[in-house]
Amino acid sequence: MSVPYDSAAYEPAEPPESPEEQLERLLGRALNSFELPDETLCLLESALAYDTSLYSAHHSAGRHRETYRHTWLLADGTAVTLWEMVHNTGPGGRTQSELYADEEELREATARLPLPPDTPDFELPVTVHLPAVPHLPLHAYEPGDSADHARRLLRRAENPDRPGADTAHLLHRACAHQITQAFGRPCPAGGAGVGFALYEHAFLLRDGSEISLWEVEHTATPDGRHMCEVYSTETAAREAMDRRAARVSDGAS
Repeated sequence: MSVPYDSAAYEPAEPPESPEEQLERLLGRALNSFELPDETLCLLESALAYDTSLYSAHHSAGRHRETYRHTWLLADGTAVTLWEMVHNTGPGGRTQSELYADEEELREATARLPLPPDTPDFELPVTVHLPAVPHLPLHAYEPGDSADHARRLLRRAENPDRPGADTAHLLHRACAHQITQAFGRPCPAGGAGVGFALYEHAFLLRDGSEISLWEVEHTATPDGRHMCEVYSTETAAREAMDRRAARVSDGAS
């Protein structure tokens, strides 16, 4: 369904390259952007990803109102939403944009618009509700040179079945990451006995998607040296640890 409003008066620009540029474009067209809380704008300066979609629309007797939900993903895994109301109910019928950080303020502003509650049978109001909340990350990511971290991790992996070129290509777009220890203790080379440790390296990509690599560190080698193996799934990593431990046990017996 096409939204019947004057596309020449309000036409979304080509998607900019960064969340910061998205925010600048949005603030530039909103008539009341100066009313937004400073603390909200400060949070958005460090956004990692951006998503927008039409939330609702109302059209009646040549007048229209559309509401858009703009959501930014922050480095700590939280999201910040701004609500944009686009309408042509002002003087001269010119399409204008208003921006709100609070959904209650948005509802109050919408109620003030001179759109009639009832319309003739031949022109009914149209209300569209679309899901717009983006996927929220599972981890508390930290911005950094995440693509380089992924390259170094894959480079030091010694297992022949480590993730290949496709995974390495995806991780070129990593913009943040988090390392979590899932099992064991650090395994310094030369220590007494055999040690195992499992780490999850979670990466956030620029499109908001996530990918994890699972690193097994161990000293279950013939000379007791430290070895790193990397797998695409936790299951594969734990199976590799089990195999290594079984070989050590067989050797001891």
